[in-house]
Amino acid sequence: MDWIPDRKSKTPIYKQLAAYIEKGIADGTFPPDKPLPSERSLATELGINRSTVVAAYDELQSNGLIERNRGSGTTISKDIWGMTKKRIPSWNRYIEAGSFLPNLPVTQRIHKEMAEQRLINLASGELSQDLFPLGSLREITSNRSFIGSLGYDHPQGNAILRDTLTKHVKQFRDIETNPSSILVTSGAQQALHLVVQCLLKPGDAVAIEDPSYHYNLPVFKSAGIKTYFLKVGICGINPDDITALYKKHRIRMIFLSPIFQNPTGTLMDITNRKKVLELSAQYGIPVVEDDPYSLTAFTGEKMQTLKSLDRNGNVLYISSLTKIVASGLRIGWIMGPRAVIERLSDAKQQVDFGHASYSQWVANDFLDSREFKFHIKNLVKHLESRRDQLVVSLQSFLKEQVDFQVPNGGIHLWCRIKKEVNEIQLLEESIKRGVIYVPGSTMGTDKGYARFTFSRENEENIHEGIKRFGDALQFVTS
Repeated sequence: MDWIPDRKSKTPIYKQLAAYIEKGIADGTFPPDKPLPSERSLATELGINRSTVVAAYDELQSNGLIERNRGSGTTISKDIWGMTKKRIPSWNRYIEAGSFLPNLPVTQRIHKEMAEQRLINLASGELSQDLFPLGSLREITSNRSFIGSLGYDHPQGNAILRDTLTKHVKQFRDIETNPSSILVTSGAQQALHLVVQCLLKPGDAVAIEDPSYHYNLPVFKSAGIKTYFLKVGICGINPDDITALYKKHRIRMIFLSPIFQNPTGTLMDITNRKKVLELSAQYGIPVVEDDPYSLTAFTGEKMQTLKSLDRNGNVLYISSLTKIVASGLRIGWIMGPRAVIERLSDAKQQVDFGHASYSQWVANDFLDSREFKFHIKNLVKHLESRRDQLVVSLQSFLKEQVDFQVPNGGIHLWCRIKKEVNEIQLLEESIKRGVIYVPGSTMGTDKGYARFTFSRENEENIHEGIKRFGDALQFVTS
C-alpha cells in the first residue's frame, strides 16, 4: 500500500488511514470485487498498531463505506457500488470542513468523562443539585398559574421579564438600564456568540484575559477573530496592557470578567476597573463584561461591575442565572445600547425565534420574589464553606507542592503546580483515581496550573477529590 502516516500531523493516524482508504474506494484503488487487507496484515505492512487499523475500519464501517463479515473479511459496502450505484456521504469530510470549530480535544475529553462516569467533579462550572432553589421553583410551577403566551414572544425576550431584570440589576448590581436595552438569551454563552458573530468581522483583533474562560472557546477562531492576551495578575489585568495592544494591533473589542474571574477567582482592583473605562472612552473600544459571579462575594460586599461604573455606554454587560440559580433554566441576558440590542435580537431570531416562554416565566417569578434574596444568601454561605474546605484540603494533601490565591467569591480556585508536570498524564491519572478537574493549559498560555471548581461537590467529596489528585500528582512526578 502506497501510504505513510504523517506522525507530525494533529490528525490521529487512524483518521488519516480512514481518509486514505475512503479516497481509494472513490478512485478505484480498492476495487469493489476484492476484500480489503485484514487488520493484522495492514498493521504489519504499515508499521502501525493493529488497534489503529481497527479504529480506521470502525470509522469507515460507521459511515457505511465498508462491511465486515466473519469468514469473508472486510469488503466495500454494496450500498455504494451495488446495482443501484448509491453512495453514502463522506460525513467525516463534512465534519472537518465546517466553519464552526469543535472544542479542544482535552475539553471534549473532560465533558465526555463527566457525562459517562461517576467522578468527583472539580471541573464543572455549575452548581450541585442541592444548591438549586428547588423548593421555590417547584412552588412557582406548581401553585402559580402560567400567565405567558405559548406562542412566539417579543424578539428581545418577554417584556415582563425584561422589566424585572431592569429592577433586579438596579437593586443588586447598581446598574441603570431599561427594558428596551436588554436581550434575553440562552445563557451567557449565547450572548457571547451573538456579540462575536454580529459585531465583529474576520480579521478583527480583540483582547481577552490570560488565563480566561474565553481562551478555550473556539467561537473566536471560528469567526476568524485574532485574539491578543491581557495577563491576569493578583488584582486582575493591568490596564496599561490595553494601551499597548491597541497601539500595536488596533484591537476592536475587550472581553473581561473583572469580578471573581474564571478561572483565577481574582477581583480586579477598583482603580483598574475605572482605568479600563477611561481607556475604553479614550480609544473608543467597547468592553464586553461577563459577570456570572458578582452576587457571590463572601464578604457580603456589593460588587461594582464595570457596567455600574459606565457613564458613556461603552460596556456590553452579560450575565445569567446559570451560575447562581440553575444551569438548566438557560436564562441569560445582555445589556447595551438599544441599536446594538436590536441587532443582536435580529440575529437571535434567525437562530431560534426567541427564548422559551415557560423558562422566562419561571425566571421572572423567582427574581421577583423574596425567595431570591434568601437563596443568594444561602448559596454564598455554602460556597464559602466549600471554598474553605478546598483550601484546607490543598494545604493538607499538597502542602509545598502548589501555590494558590484564595478567592473571595465565585466558584473557582486557580492552582499552580510547582513541579514541572505532563498535564495530560496528570489528568489521565486523576481520572483513573476517580477525580476530574480542568488542566490550566486549556484556559491560558501558561502550563502547570489546574482549575478546581468547588460548586459541584460537597465538602466531603472535595476533601477526597484533592486527596486523589494528590496521589495522581505524586505518581506522575515520582
